[in-house]
Amino acid sequence: MKKVLALSLALLMALSLAACGGSGGSSGSSDKVVKIGVYEPQSGDNGAGGKQEILGMQYAHSVQPTVEIGGETYDVELVIVDNESSNDKAVGAASKLISNGVSVVLGSYGSGVSIAASDTFKNAGVPAIGVTCTNPMVTAGNSHYFRACFIDPFQGPVLANYAYGNLGVQKAYCLSKLGDDYSGGLVSYFAEAFEGLGGQVVKAEFPDGNSDFTSYITSAVNEGCGVFFAPTSTEAAQLIINQAASQGMKMPILAGDTWDSNVILEAAKGTDVQVTVTTFYADGTNPDFEASFKEWINSDPTNLKNNNDNDTLAAVSVMGYDSYFLALAAVQDAGSTDPAKVMEALPSVSYDGITGQIAFDENGDAIVKTAYVKTADNATGAWIGGGSVTIDQ
Repeated sequence: MKKVLALSLALLMALSLAACGGSGGSSGSSDKVVKIGVYEPQSGDNGAGGKQEILGMQYAHSVQPTVEIGGETYDVELVIVDNESSNDKAVGAASKLISNGVSVVLGSYGSGVSIAASDTFKNAGVPAIGVTCTNPMVTAGNSHYFRACFIDPFQGPVLANYAYGNLGVQKAYCLSKLGDDYSGGLVSYFAEAFEGLGGQVVKAEFPDGNSDFTSYITSAVNEGCGVFFAPTSTEAAQLIINQAASQGMKMPILAGDTWDSNVILEAAKGTDVQVTVTTFYADGTNPDFEASFKEWINSDPTNLKNNNDNDTLAAVSVMGYDSYFLALAAVQDAGSTDPAKVMEALPSVSYDGITGQIAFDENGDAIVKTAYVKTADNATGAWIGGGSVTIDQ
């Protein structure tokens, strides 16, 4: 029987927190501390998204900086490391968290770095909760990595059905980064579903460090494709949008959760490029929460900078918020800060969050059947909600 833990979500403003790259600090209300590791990119291809995911955890910490464990009050300390969006840096960043004595780890934005650090957490006996890393290999075949979001075998078909059914597209151009677990995996799941519907797929890969996407855009146009599917990093996304606009590309661009960012909105604003994404949270679902979160972002210049200099909420920030409380639920259910006991408690933990109820299946993946679709408004620089898509797998 899964236990539902109702944590207080009173939206209280707190003192501004430490910037990304250091410790989140503690409230000083007790001499007992539980450390939550934050394993996220703050630089590299996924740095912008990682910072936004961290903001959600930091805001949650400002709302509730303490937790009751075994009848005693503990300060919560966020121990934040930068994995630099690099598989080569993953083990080093993860090892820093282990040496700091964390009880549970949150992250990472980016499936590749999550997979790369997995054995480090496993060997240390420390459980990890992926916040928005959607590749199924993060949790496959292990008992230490859990996940709070949907996975790509779900997201891929959602995108494929949208392209084929909603957009009426018969031929799709699919672009991924060579060697990247996230984009390569999502393209694979999209292509399988799209071809299963009767569509055709043209695939291409770009190398690490590539900044010129004009040849891929030209190829998509020459192939007669009806949609440009590019589930890349936000860094590559900006270049794709800018170059698509300069070439006058008319076909819509479709992407997954990584493109749900105000970085994308800024790139698309004032252009004729249509951008549609799938994501974890629908804007406007919880206005009071969103208003309080935005007030917190605007209260500190560092928060605002880490949110790309405006207060538009990304779904990854909301997921970061929920994942913080999910971690608190785990240590409470464990009745201990011992990572082994937290790991033992995690399979049966359930938390009713802003994004909905989070509970795990037998693989440690969140049981999710719904994704949200939204399109960039190029005039206002905001997202227009396209509703939800539910697939009962």
